[in-house]
Parts: sequence; C-alpha cells; structure tokens
Amino acid sequence: MIWNENKECMSRDEMSALQGKRLHSTVKYVYHNVPFYRAKLQALDITPDDIRTVEDIVKLPFTTKQDLRDNYPFGLQAAPSSEIVRIHASTGTTGNPTIVGYTRKDIEIWSECMSRCLTSFGVTRDDVFSVAYGYGLFTGGLGAHYGVENMGAAVVPASTGNTEKHIRLIRDLGITGIACTPSYALYLAESLEKMGLTKNDLKLRIGAFGAEPWTESMRTEIQERLGLKGYNVYGLSEIIGPSVSYECECQDGSHINEDHFYPEIIDPDTLESLPDGQMGELVFTTLTKEGMPLLRYRTKDLTYLMPYGNCACGRTNRKMGRITGRSDDMLIIRGINVFPSQVESVILSMEEFAPRYLLVVDRVNNLDTLQIQVELRQEYFTGDFDHLAPLEALAKKLSDKLKSVLSISAKVQLKAPNTIQRSEGKSKFVIDNRKLK
Repeated sequence: MIWNENKECMSRDEMSALQGKRLHSTVKYVYHNVPFYRAKLQALDITPDDIRTVEDIVKLPFTTKQDLRDNYPFGLQAAPSSEIVRIHASTGTTGNPTIVGYTRKDIEIWSECMSRCLTSFGVTRDDVFSVAYGYGLFTGGLGAHYGVENMGAAVVPASTGNTEKHIRLIRDLGITGIACTPSYALYLAESLEKMGLTKNDLKLRIGAFGAEPWTESMRTEIQERLGLKGYNVYGLSEIIGPSVSYECECQDGSHINEDHFYPEIIDPDTLESLPDGQMGELVFTTLTKEGMPLLRYRTKDLTYLMPYGNCACGRTNRKMGRITGRSDDMLIIRGINVFPSQVESVILSMEEFAPRYLLVVDRVNNLDTLQIQVELRQEYFTGDFDHLAPLEALAKKLSDKLKSVLSISAKVQLKAPNTIQRSEGKSKFVIDNRKLK
C-alpha cells in the first residue's frame, strides 16, 4: 500500500525539479527571516538567486547541533512566534536544550510523512495502534500519534511505563500495531511471558521501531516473540521527528521523504560529498519547514545512500541504508541522547568528585542500562568504603543530579582515587557492551 502515490512514486526528473524549486524558496525564506543564515550566506557571497536547482545545494553552508545551541532558544526560528503552535526540545551537552518550533503547516507535513511510513508498514484504518514512545519534549510519541490519527486508524497513547497494564490493553483492545524502541519491544515480550501469556494471546502484527540502533538479529527475535513484523522508522527532532525515512515491505533500505527532506552523504572529516553506496555522515536540508528550516544539517549519523532506482514496492523515493553508528561520541540509551560531556559537567559541579569517570553501557533484560563509575577526590576518601551510609547518600545525590540532566536513570559506582584506568593517549570514557551482544 502507498499513502501518497503522487509524491512517493514521482519520476526522478519530477522529483529533482520539485526539490530545486523548494530549495530556492527555502533559501530565500531563511535569508530574509534568520539572521544566522543571512550572515552565513553573505560571508560566502551567496544570494537566494544563486540557488536555482537542487545541484546548487553544495554551495550552501552546513549547520550543526552546536549552531542550534549557540543560538538558543529561538535564534534559528524563521516563523513569527505567533505562528508557532508546538515546541519540542532535546538536551544538549552544554545544558541548553535544542529547541525546535513547529507551525501548523509543519505539524501537517509531519503527520503526512508519518502516514506514509505507517501505510508502508501495512497499517490501515482498521488497525488499533499503540504508541509506546515517550510523550512530551521527545518527538517520538506525538510524532507517531498524529500520523496514526491522520491516516484514520485508532491510536492508544500508551507512552512508557506500566508494562503489565500495557500488555493487558494490547490483549483486551485487540491492538494490532505498536510503535516503540526495539529494546522496549523485547522487554514487552519478556513481560508477556512472565504474565503467562504468549504471542498467540495477542493480535499484534506490525511494529514500528526506531529512536535507537538495532540489529537484524534483534528484529528476528522481536518478530518471533511477539508474532509481528518489525519495520524501521528513522527521524530526528531537528529535521522534524520520526518519519524522515521508513522501510517498506521489501525491507531493503529505508525510503526518504525526499520531497520534504533532501539527503546528502559527506565525509565527516573533509566535508566532501560521497558517491552512492559509500558510508559517510548523513546530511539533511529541510525543503518545506516553516518553523525552523535547516540548511545541510549534519546529523552525525553514519549510513549510505542507495543508487536511484524503482523499488519493488512501487516507490521511487531515494533509499538510505541502516544507521551503523555516529561520527561523534553520542550514545543513544533507551531512545535518549547522552553525551559523556554532559556527565562530566554534572560530576565537576560536585566538589567531592575528581574529573575521572567511566560510562558503562549494557543491555540487561533487553533494556539499556547505564552505570557511571566516578572517582572520589582524595580529601573525601576515608581510605576504605566501610562507612556506607554517607557514601550511599553521596552516590544518590549524584544519581539524582544526573537524572535531572540526562532524563534517564544511571547507577552510580563510587571508586577510590586513582583506580579508574588512565591512558597516555586519548582517554576512554565509554565502554559500550551492547556492541558485543
């Protein structure tokens, strides 16, 4: 099934012409409404009239997450505040959130793109769909929610937490589809078995999974244990949220909604464009956004673009490969972006701790866990760990402070001075055991 054949099945010439027209309009729009971009373009001696075709995109400057932080909160907003109807945010390394404002048209585009995704997964108006992404500043919950409603299916805004109740609703309401992180889907399967139920007690048939990396082996396990077919959905708040790209029934790469988001692959070191099939950093330019359009936004995600060609599903939109990692040190834990520098800033705000720490990320019972090992300063170390009460209180204080910044819980393990391994070269701050599983 295809939601919008006019846009998902365009010829390459038609798509390129549409992208060129929309790119010119976007550059003109930000040139006159965003001082940041006007200064950037003027520094390169570029005017909107210099951008006439989509091939001209290479003339434009890149945008980074740091640019968003430096212009916090509304420096990159193009639409008047009176036209912003929703604001989402994600936490950055400096403590300033990345603010993304949406106009009513942006929400409509987002809903349209998500409807394309869901339709490609086989969702119809007869389905009952549970959205188990977090609702709130994170874009996953509301992004999927509006897409389900837009296409006319019934949505159950389950969000996260209270898994046993969620399972009962899946069973009793005859829920046929679910949107969540892949790790939560596996946790759901384990909880189902603990309740004495099996996949045969449910009517689940479709899973829309994203917000964290996952492997084909994880897909297979989810499908076998929940009795559904799992699909990958990709997105990021800065561009719009989930629905930037999506798998179809062929599951051979993800179709990009390229009439709204123009993709490029660059070498993250040289910033040079890379040919089809070559792994590099994914870059997107928004072609229709009003609230906060972005030119050549560096996602830091590593993947490749597939050569142009019609997919067996009938869609002609460009496809991208699976995200294999990131070009920076960001961790994605339970769908939340975590930077070591965020942890470091919290640790250094407390005088009891030395600037020596180690993040240990693992997957236990199919859910991501985060342990933070941190050294005590010598003047706060008694020589042993016999006095547990004060140390437990100190660990809890740090844990609470970290949760307020990271928005996820972390287990804190206090270490004696000089016990975390040092290196003469680049220090290792992260051990990600998920890569070994």
